[in-house]
Amino acid sequence: MGGETHVDGNAIAGALYELFGREMTEQRGCCGHCGAVNALGAVHVYLDAPGIVLRCPGCTSVLVVMVREYDGMRVSFEELRWIESSSSK
Repeated sequence: MGGETHVDGNAIAGALYELFGREMTEQRGCCGHCGAVNALGAVHVYLDAPGIVLRCPGCTSVLVVMVREYDGMRVSFEELRWIESSSSK
């Protein structure tokens, strides 16, 4: 990952809202590689890739790749084992 810079998941709150139809940055997800559980707002987001890449802040595994297309978005859930959708957040 060299000298790449990242931002936190709050930078893609709009894209997450577009995908899930609700605020998602406080919802938690689990890394399928190391088992770390983090809020989506805390994941490392790389915006300089051909798409948006979300990485685990613990082990840097790719969790999700989001690519904008002319009529929507294509999403690959690479190493995201689960994501919660709690209304109490």
